[in-house]
Amino acid sequence: MTKNIFILAFLILSISGKSQTLKLEEIMKGESFIGNQPTNGRWSLDGKKVYFEWNPKDELGASTYSWQKGAAKPVLVDPKEAAFSKQDFKRKTNSDVVYYVDKGGLYSYKISTKAIKKIIQQSTPISNLELGATTGILFFEQNDNIFKYDTKEGTVLQITNFNKGTKKDKTEEKDSFLKTQQKELFQFIRDAAAKKEWNLAKTKAVKSDFAKEYFYGKDNFYNLKANPNGNFATFSLVEEPEVKKEKMEVFITDDGYNKTPDTKEKVSTSNFVKTKFGIYSVAKDTVYYVNFSSLSHIQDAPKYYESYDSLKNKAKEDKLITSQAPVYNEDGSLAIVEIRSQDNKDRWLVSLNLDNGTFKEIEYQHDDAWIAGPGIPSYSFDSGILGFLADNETLYFQSEATRYSHLYTYNLKSGKKTQLTSGNWEVRDVTLSKDKKAFYLTTNTTHPGNRNFYKLASTGGALEPILTKDGAHEVVVSPDEKSLLVRYSYKNIPWDFYIADNKKNTTLQQISSSQSESFKSYKWREPEVITFKAQDGTPVNARLYTPKTENANKAAVIFVHGAGYLQNAHNYWSNYYREYMFHNMLTDLGYTVLDIDYRGSDGYGRDFRTGIYRFMGGKDLSDHLDGKKVLVEKYGIDANRVGIYGGSYGGFITLMGMLTTPGEFASGAALRSVTDWAHYNHGYTGNILNFPETDPEAYKKSSPIYYADNLKGNLVMLHGMVDDNVEYKDIVRLSQRFIELQKKNWSLASFPVESHGFKETYSWIDEYSRILNLFNSTLVK
Repeated sequence: MTKNIFILAFLILSISGKSQTLKLEEIMKGESFIGNQPTNGRWSLDGKKVYFEWNPKDELGASTYSWQKGAAKPVLVDPKEAAFSKQDFKRKTNSDVVYYVDKGGLYSYKISTKAIKKIIQQSTPISNLELGATTGILFFEQNDNIFKYDTKEGTVLQITNFNKGTKKDKTEEKDSFLKTQQKELFQFIRDAAAKKEWNLAKTKAVKSDFAKEYFYGKDNFYNLKANPNGNFATFSLVEEPEVKKEKMEVFITDDGYNKTPDTKEKVSTSNFVKTKFGIYSVAKDTVYYVNFSSLSHIQDAPKYYESYDSLKNKAKEDKLITSQAPVYNEDGSLAIVEIRSQDNKDRWLVSLNLDNGTFKEIEYQHDDAWIAGPGIPSYSFDSGILGFLADNETLYFQSEATRYSHLYTYNLKSGKKTQLTSGNWEVRDVTLSKDKKAFYLTTNTTHPGNRNFYKLASTGGALEPILTKDGAHEVVVSPDEKSLLVRYSYKNIPWDFYIADNKKNTTLQQISSSQSESFKSYKWREPEVITFKAQDGTPVNARLYTPKTENANKAAVIFVHGAGYLQNAHNYWSNYYREYMFHNMLTDLGYTVLDIDYRGSDGYGRDFRTGIYRFMGGKDLSDHLDGKKVLVEKYGIDANRVGIYGGSYGGFITLMGMLTTPGEFASGAALRSVTDWAHYNHGYTGNILNFPETDPEAYKKSSPIYYADNLKGNLVMLHGMVDDNVEYKDIVRLSQRFIELQKKNWSLASFPVESHGFKETYSWIDEYSRILNLFNSTLVK
């Protein structure tokens, strides 16, 4: 042990690989060492160029580059062209003219002549540009109201007249003493008042064709949207919750004075809000609200209520819900609204009759845990994949009804629901073809850790494979759908852009090269993706890094990825690229490294996703204990020489491992860790543990702070002090518990300028030096 400590100073900075010597101070530079990878790929409107953001010279930030057929390499684009390429263009199929909003102004662009025309520019910006059903009709939002622009006539009409607050009826205002006195004393004042009343009556006799004012009170006004015909506008009103926000202390400031900005609301039923879904009829010049109380299951109590005597017999009441802006078919004759319960256990799709404010329910989804999955966001205020096919009457959407997220259609005239994809894999992304008769799908069909690309007829049938080799493909189809812009990576190959023909089993042509010479000089491992059986029989995937036999030290490190619902045991380049390089360094040192996609991870379907419901630190932790068992039984690891580390959710699992299974891990490094879930944010935590007021036992058994007295082994905690995600206070509260309990085998490293995701290289070096020091001093004999 003494010898190892003596040579540690050298090991921290230099671990020898097969080729280049890995240096912690270099790999912790991240992309500055690897080479900055290009992002945000897109096509020009004419399909002749591709654009992407890139920083090949490692400058202070990325710039826009372009590539076109025949070019030797990408070229830097001037700022004006770069800004134009990023616009959100609105275009009718096959139209030569597109429209967009830039800096609050409305513009048109003619593709054939490249002519730009500024249409509207005012001091008040416009936003939310939408195309109408009729060619040449545009709708946009300005000052919380909808405007209609006719490109042929050149006219702009305001079609709604919404105002915050309440209308003050001046006729009901009580006259002051002086005002009453003036009327009593002077005929002149009385005559002027009578004339004013006469003029007002004459004005009211002639009806104005301008929308009358509608005041929506003090609620927040959201999701204002016109239907494609411009006959209706819909909106949502959301009450302002009275919720106390967390405050964060910032010590390192430019003026030398501490700052205490607000950060987030904690998880609580007090975050639930009342909402209203409104419709404005242009023809009737009136507003009415939709009553969703007849939705099926809207009064169903959550299943977990049965665990509490105080809740099991609770009186039935409508769940609080949220409604998204409608999705319309092309001619605006059909409107679909997605609705979620705010506890996120229910999802409805309804067909809305705008004329009378009624609806027909067409799809209901429920999960005793929480609604989520690819194409189905986990936040109740977000909308999922939803759209119409070419026939203008068939809706497509995703559902986890089979326990995996798959693609479905529903014909609103026949009422026929069709499942288009099936199997123990997920549809990860959906794009509709230009003619709306086919889908382009990203899936993990061939392996949970791949992202493959297929074409599928809108009526279903066999998937046509386009890009299916191991790795991940992020694909953007060209405007004419003849070519593909592909961002591809593999386990040990970072992301770069490629071009391919849009055809069956196509091949990739690389157009960007991001890797630095320093990165390429080391032989980076392709970690094996293994599968082991958890104690409940569930297959669990993990990345395994194994040292050469002659170099193996019989010690192991288990890495725990963050976010919970995230995948890292996959076949493509990891977002945890510093950790990937660190694991190569550890393997050079003789460690075996295991990186597990534990229960709750992404990519494995609904049951795997919800395996942590009501108990974080349950199956997700036992998966790591089962992984340790595999290391011991199959890979010759000493059971007493296993360490564990991770950040965010990974830090949480590290703490749960050290505190709820004392002795299983000789040491642990917990980075930016949640220590008490009652102090975390609402959207994420409420899905998994419900709410502290209604399910306190779930919070108590899932929070490390309740197990502080069990600490055994060596624990290092590391936390940014300006973390507005997992507050620094989290780790301070656990530290206080350790102090009160007189625990000695722990330490805390604080990073004054770092938030949840570290930015500064010196912080990364300091952090991982401490982690490496921990493992070298506690696991190596």
